Parts: sequence; structure tokens; C-alpha cells
Amino acid sequence: MSISKNPLAELTAEQADAREKSEILIEALPWMQRFAGKIVVVKYGGNAMIDERLRRAFAADMVFMRAAGIHVVVAHGGGPQINEMLQRVGIASEFRAGLRVTDEATMEIVRMVLVGKVGRELVGLINEHGPFAIGMSGEDARLFSARRRAAQVDGQDVDLGHVGAVTDVRPGSIRDLLEAGRIPVVSSIAPEIDEDGRPTGAVLNINADLAAAALAAGLDAEKLVMLTDVEGLYRDWPDRSSLIPDIPAAELRAMLPGLTEGMIPKAESLLDAVDAGVRTAAMIDGRIEHAVLLEVFTDKGVGTMVRRDDYV
Repeated sequence: MSISKNPLAELTAEQADAREKSEILIEALPWMQRFAGKIVVVKYGGNAMIDERLRRAFAADMVFMRAAGIHVVVAHGGGPQINEMLQRVGIASEFRAGLRVTDEATMEIVRMVLVGKVGRELVGLINEHGPFAIGMSGEDARLFSARRRAAQVDGQDVDLGHVGAVTDVRPGSIRDLLEAGRIPVVSSIAPEIDEDGRPTGAVLNINADLAAAALAAGLDAEKLVMLTDVEGLYRDWPDRSSLIPDIPAAELRAMLPGLTEGMIPKAESLLDAVDAGVRTAAMIDGRIEHAVLLEVFTDKGVGTMVRRDDYV
């Protein structure tokens, strides 16, 4: 009696490699179908902003998503670049509750770096692939309106200066760009409004995580993706085996008081997004090349996904 051979055991190295690649492509198919025609907001930050290989990979990811039929919007901060410029001009950096204390002189630097440097560089990288990206800030077409916010440290309110929280999003300009096939790249600053809703003439520094969440909510986005320099949220930091791949919003909200200072704004932004109707919001490890594609187009992703409590 002859014994049948396993055809998979006879694959050459080239055939096995081709099979593996085809399985990856097939895994992406249902996610491409789910997100086609939907808006995905991506917050650009961390090492992906300063490592040249990661910067170029991120730009390629944005163009790939656009080619897959996704309406992608990028929101960015620029912490490392702001720190570098402040040091250059002799202004000390101070953070309270994970937010940058921003006096008038610091605000001038923040505005210059975000709009004139970080945003322009990212637009340039994306546009190496074609005429896709257009840079703007929360000031343009009054995309954002904001009010000053304080921070709480040890139960006491701390004045942060020119630091704001987004109170309103006017998404019309973004939607116009998306309809034209563009990739909007948004710097996280906003004009201040007074109690009557009138502009004061001041500009406020908005935490980029929170700006991205506000933008995702204002655009009724399907998903928010935030790049960070950590693997994700941990249930028991620094125990790295406690990484949380998936968590409902109610559970994360209960964990909020016990998170580290730098993690609180990130967790708040994820919750703000899903509370406003965004189906899922993910914090991913931006130190991994093409992390955004792995999060959007694979089953497991590369970080922590927060889902609405009614998400199925």
C-alpha cells in the first residue's frame, strides 16, 4: 500500500514564502472591506516622528490606506521637536499631569514647530508617493475651537497657561479634502474662544492625543489609531506580561486613576473617542515598522484596542 505524501512538506522555500505572503493578504481582505469608504484618524507621534525609517514607513502606510479606499486623516503633535527648539532658545520644559505647561513664549515655539516644521515634513514624506497630503492646523477654517484647561495634581488645579481642550470641531474643511482624495495632516493647536463662543485672538496648545480623539469624534470616524512608544496599556505596569490587547471602555475608565501620569492623557483620549461614538480606538507601538497597517489590516493588531461597551 502506498503512503500519500503531504504536499505542503514538498514546498520549496520560495513556494513557502509565497504561501505565507498570500495568507497575509487574505487575512487583510475582511478588514479592507470593513474600512473601505470609512474615516480612520491616525495620531502621529513618538519614535515614528524622529526615526527616519519609521517616518518613511508611516508615510507609506497612509498612502497604502488611501489606495485601499480608506479616508485617512492624520493628527500630530511634536513633543521631541518642541523640546529641542525650547532647549535651543533657553526655555525650560515643564509638564504637569502629562501636559506641557505653555506660557506665551512657549506657545510661539509650539506653533512654529508644529505648523512650520513637523507638519511640513510629514506632508513632504507623504507627497513623495503622489500629490496626496495637505497640511493644516486647528486654526484653519476654525477646524477646532478650544477653551483653556487646568490639570489636577494631588487634587489641586494647576494652571497650564496656553493649554486647551477642544470644545468644538467644524469638520467641513476636512470632509472637502477627503472628498477630493487628499490626506489632511492636522497640527494640534486651536484658537481660543471665550464663554460666549467668540475668538479671543489667542492660540492654545492641544495635547495631540486629545486633539486626535476630538477630530475622530467630530468626523464620526470608524477608528482612531494612536502611535506611542510603548507596546500598549498594561494592567499591572511594569509587568510586561500584563499587556492588554483588548478592553471595553467601562473597564478602562475604572483603571484610569491608577495609570501613570504620562499614560493618563492617552487613555483619556481613547475613552473620549469611543464615548463620542467612534467604534474602536487603539494605542499601538509606533516603534514597529508599518505598525498602522498591522493594526488596521490584521486580526491581532499591535497594541491595545479600546472598544465601545456596545461594540460586537
